[in-house]
Amino acid sequence: MNESEHFVDLSQIPCNGKAADRIHDDGIHILINMNGYTKGARNEIFALRPAPIQVMWLGYPGTSGAPFMDYIITDAVTSPLSLAHAYSEKLAYMPHTFFIGDHAQMLKHLTERVILKEKNDTLPLEKDTVTVMNSVNLEPLLSKVEPKTFVREAEVAHGPDREMKKTDVVLPVIEIPTTEPLKQMIGSGMIAGNVEGVPVQNGLTTLNQTHVKAATGEEVPRTILVTSRQQYGLPEDAFVLCNFNQLYKIDPPTLSMWCDILKAIPNSVLWLLRFPFHGEPNVIRFCTEKGIDARRIVFSNVAAKEEHVRRGQLADVCLDTPLCNGHTTGMDILWTGTPMITMPLETLASRVASSQLYALGVPELVAKDRDEYVKIAVRLGTDREYLSTIRAKVWKARTTSTLFNVKQYCTDIENLFHRMWKRYADGLPPDHLLSERDVTDNCAGISRHT
Repeated sequence: MNESEHFVDLSQIPCNGKAADRIHDDGIHILINMNGYTKGARNEIFALRPAPIQVMWLGYPGTSGAPFMDYIITDAVTSPLSLAHAYSEKLAYMPHTFFIGDHAQMLKHLTERVILKEKNDTLPLEKDTVTVMNSVNLEPLLSKVEPKTFVREAEVAHGPDREMKKTDVVLPVIEIPTTEPLKQMIGSGMIAGNVEGVPVQNGLTTLNQTHVKAATGEEVPRTILVTSRQQYGLPEDAFVLCNFNQLYKIDPPTLSMWCDILKAIPNSVLWLLRFPFHGEPNVIRFCTEKGIDARRIVFSNVAAKEEHVRRGQLADVCLDTPLCNGHTTGMDILWTGTPMITMPLETLASRVASSQLYALGVPELVAKDRDEYVKIAVRLGTDREYLSTIRAKVWKARTTSTLFNVKQYCTDIENLFHRMWKRYADGLPPDHLLSERDVTDNCAGISRHT
């Protein structure tokens, strides 16, 4: 609000008619609907047509089905022209993905990480999901203990043109004589401890006690946070598959597919949330009926935003829900560098994760059908070299691709608004607005739509 030249709080105008009058009197050119049919929606205002151009964007994952909405901001992967008949609005394409997250600013401390290992640990050096430390300033730790570096070369997307460049991705690993003091800190629920004399903070819920605004994502944490599989009851040597969506997104075909993946990957576990906790016994019962030991399904409590995102670093791979993808949840898990596998269907809600992965430059994680979804997951779970390369690619592309680039996104959406207004000013009705990239691809016969 502080960054706006003008800000009007329409919650102080509860009458929809009066709110529409205010919008019209203020001369608003483009009115954005970010609620659709979700909580807090005031579609009655839009039905009164207070602005010449009215647009659906971001908050509701689908068409309005309403004649008073002109455009829906989307992209060519989420809403290909072949599915335009499913929308009442004209499609207005962003050049990359229509989805956006402020993770690079809000969770800046997750930009860098150090992997902590015990010197006699038998796990491979590149196993980066057991104990992780994050901070905006890791120098106190790195100056005390010289890290080993694990370097992986990967083809990584760079810039708005998604140019794929061979890039060295460096993973710093600190080896210490024993991790027992850290394990005791975590096991006893202590807030803080130290690594080689450097203060660190137990990342399990303790920010709620020491820095509430950091816990909710309103501020960036100032301490070095330790995130460990021990905190969540995850086996250190297991291959961890995760999904942090609400459980209503997991339909029987999806859970059955996940059980097939668990059967095909030795020593794998599935990590879910009690979201809600009433769903836990139902999920476990379904999986046991499919022949999966209940101990291979690990549940954690819902956490505050910062911890919710940060703990995703402990998973090897995220399995997306095809029926209704992880949208913000997808951005959350990708910001931790964890690969996400998805399978687009026909609805907008089922195609958002594919759009995010294309923008990130990892289309190889987008499956065309159930069999390919399982095949991708099993390869990642059984081919250590491939997993390491994909994880390196996702980790690096967070900061080189457009997916988390808010500045680029702002430029792109401003251009889109200008194009909408130009059509109106020229006396033309709303029409599909393709991005320059999609026009070029169509001319070249290139398809990015699955």
